[in-house]
Amino acid sequence: MTRLRSRPQRARHAGRLLTLGLTGALLAAHLAATPASAAPAPPAAGPVGHDLGTATAHWIDRTTVTWPRPAHDAHTYDIVHSTDASIRVDDGRLTGDFQTIPLRPAPDGLTDEQRAQWPHLATRTALRIGADGHRGDTSGRLADALRGQVAVVERDRDGRVIAATGAQIPGVLDDLYAAAADAALGPAWTDGRPTLSVWAPTARTVRLVLYDGPRSADSRTVRMKRDDGTGVWSAHGPTAWNGKYYAFEVEVYAPTTAEIVTDTVTDPYSLALAADSQRSLIADPADPALAPDGWEETAKPAPVPLHAATIYELHVRDFSASDTTVPETDRGTYRAFTDPGDRPTAGMAELRSLAEDGVDHVHLLPAYDFGSVPERRSDQKTPACDLESFPADSAEQQACIERTAHADAFNWGYDPVHTTVPQGSYAGDPDGTTRITEFREMVMGLNRAGLRVVMDVVYNHTYATGQDSMSVLDRVVPGYYHRLLDDGSVAESTCCPNTAPEHTMMGRLVVDSVVTWAREYKVDGFRFDLMGHHPKANMLAVRAALDDLTPERDGVDGSAIVLYGEGWDFGEVAGGARFEQATQLTMAGTGIGTFNDRLRDGVRGGGPFDADPRLQGFGSGLFTDPNTAPGNGDPGHQRARLLHYQDLIKVGLTGNLRDYRFTASSGREVTGREVDYNGAPAGYTAHPGESVTYVDAHDNETLYDALAYKLPPGTPMEQRVRMQSLALGTALLGQGGAFVHAGSERLRSKSLDRNSYDSGDWFNRLHWDCADGNNFGVGLPRARDNEDKWPYARPLLADPALRADCAAIENSRARFGELLRIRASSPVFTLGSAEQVQRRVSFPLSGPQETPGVITMRLDATDVDPRWSSVTVVFNASPHVRTQTVEALRGADTALHPVQAESDDPVVGESSVDPETGTLTVPGRTVAVFVEH
Repeated sequence: MTRLRSRPQRARHAGRLLTLGLTGALLAAHLAATPASAAPAPPAAGPVGHDLGTATAHWIDRTTVTWPRPAHDAHTYDIVHSTDASIRVDDGRLTGDFQTIPLRPAPDGLTDEQRAQWPHLATRTALRIGADGHRGDTSGRLADALRGQVAVVERDRDGRVIAATGAQIPGVLDDLYAAAADAALGPAWTDGRPTLSVWAPTARTVRLVLYDGPRSADSRTVRMKRDDGTGVWSAHGPTAWNGKYYAFEVEVYAPTTAEIVTDTVTDPYSLALAADSQRSLIADPADPALAPDGWEETAKPAPVPLHAATIYELHVRDFSASDTTVPETDRGTYRAFTDPGDRPTAGMAELRSLAEDGVDHVHLLPAYDFGSVPERRSDQKTPACDLESFPADSAEQQACIERTAHADAFNWGYDPVHTTVPQGSYAGDPDGTTRITEFREMVMGLNRAGLRVVMDVVYNHTYATGQDSMSVLDRVVPGYYHRLLDDGSVAESTCCPNTAPEHTMMGRLVVDSVVTWAREYKVDGFRFDLMGHHPKANMLAVRAALDDLTPERDGVDGSAIVLYGEGWDFGEVAGGARFEQATQLTMAGTGIGTFNDRLRDGVRGGGPFDADPRLQGFGSGLFTDPNTAPGNGDPGHQRARLLHYQDLIKVGLTGNLRDYRFTASSGREVTGREVDYNGAPAGYTAHPGESVTYVDAHDNETLYDALAYKLPPGTPMEQRVRMQSLALGTALLGQGGAFVHAGSERLRSKSLDRNSYDSGDWFNRLHWDCADGNNFGVGLPRARDNEDKWPYARPLLADPALRADCAAIENSRARFGELLRIRASSPVFTLGSAEQVQRRVSFPLSGPQETPGVITMRLDATDVDPRWSSVTVVFNASPHVRTQTVEALRGADTALHPVQAESDDPVVGESSVDPETGTLTVPGRTVAVFVEH
């Protein structure tokens, strides 16, 4: 960004967009305005002006600069470069100490290859380097020019400047320094001796600064050697460097200040840090001293492919911050995932219980080094108010939390500083290597509980850019690692400084970082934040690099590592404007999953950003138990909308397959891709494992809170529990990966906060003891993101009937466990191919006569399940008993699933089957599963 926000403002801004991320509503809004496949129109030709603070020229390779307006036959064009950044335009003349590289217009514009590589520049004027059109000097003059101030100028025949602008240089850097893609970077070790290497091709000098301690004032400076072929600077050290802190002193031209600056900056490839990201630390992850006891011998749970995975999304701090069974010093830390002594903590006991029921992966929200939380406990602030003393619908809680939000211990963490170092605030000591050892202890603890570990990773943006003290990448190679808009400013469609993984070395950083987490920390999966801002090629490179990891060579089986992410299509890259993106539609066939917002919206109803949060869906009473929200429409409109939602859900239950054929509620036979979702195809996957199905996540209101808004206000708690379970059942009993937000099985509430990224422990509390309730009614949520909903929220929060008691929480948890055990009971719930899904999954009562509020799904288990020949699931979201006659079950030996037959839920026990007619009877607000012997 050209003008930096203050750090607290920037962190808050970051959280807002991440809420947009997992919802898909941003995609829907974009689609409503323009087709998702339409690339933005190229900028209109016009005057460039004389502003050297902008960068509207693009130096795309060693042969070509693109210019934003038509070339003039009588004008001359030049690259102008200066070693002391003295170029200025004064009264139409260039001044300063500079040299020039001539450019000449290319009559045919960019080559086909260049247009393919730079589609957003395809219509621009091409200016070729060198009067004779040769490829120019590749090793000397161009490289020298890039190590200072660079501008492009257009002058008339009298030499007066018509236009002048800075140049965007990532393309030419990738061309000149292509060999850097294979160069060693970061700390590397040979016979106990470290080598430190950093890619800084535009730097004039780079020196290594060594410190004895994390905050020691004394330092020692070491010269680094530049490799001219790669642009990498390196320094080799003795074994005594191990344990030293370090930084790089980089002398470089900074476009954001238009000056040559000397920055002291940490290593983008840091593996360890001082507190608050202030210094890098020389450490060898292979050092036995950093390995917890038993690290090398830790037995992992068996791998689970994504199409069969059940994923539990959890925040490191949420997990234990409110758990009094955890020693106070360990609450909110990695250590809370390890049980002290022989007595398990409440949280770990519950994770073991979930694993026994069928959860196989824990997805951890960001646990890399992020910038929004002070890492030393002494620097962290807590609210000064007695939050318990305020009324349930008071605005005082959020106001008090707001005063310390920027400096407390809580943040979701979607604001990376160093992407390959564990976050220090979760460690017992944020200085040194403690965070490495304790992160590994956490992985071991989860593995021993029967759970594999997924990391939520964020490579699409950074916490800061420019000359901000927390900017790392942009102070090492200014103007390279971030995606720039047409004027040279940093794109912020993620609401933070966007990175550019389409550039070789940023894409490489992503791959290298993921491989490090997999190899050095034994992470079993990765969830990519805003994955649609990555090129598809970058994600495929990640997949290939992981697949190359072997137990024999690397200690891990990389092919068993799961990958999924947010495939939303928006911003400056939308519609493939700059490259083929890793979006929902483009990732089909890759085996990499994307979040399925289609089923989510069908179940919950409306969208996450509705002005009225009461809009209903299949799982919240649309048509079958309407509330008074005008936006729901009249009964006829509600019925039609509900049936369309049911079609969306059916597609979701197949793993969101694009080619799955079924009869829609209209009576037509359609494919998944022919079902409409806000102008986009509902079905988009090629394999069921490419769909990650969910009904709530850390973004937006929890499922309980959404139902609090949407169900009629007088709905009894026991019925709310049933609707919670039914909604979760759509995610757990369909094909593809199932994804659940931690605590949803316990009716978790955030007191209606739709964006709790910086709402502190108070609104984010996760209680393992039902006596503590479900956190509903702890005050109005933060005004910043929720004030427009306060008129709807106040009466709900003030209603004591909406605060779940132990009976409700334990009932909800029991129903969730039953759903998990049902999912695990038959392979027919986790089919591995589109062909198997088409053959075995059907919706026998779909069509114009289907019952509004009821979905019946039949699963043919022949030859795949030794016990049953079919399984039939009836989702009855209506409040009334419903019957469904399935012809295929006429005369069959059919019964309620054993898990439900043995359930302590008296309602599901009322489900019955008439074998003569194949009629299934299911109570209201119930998921009933029947098996055919």
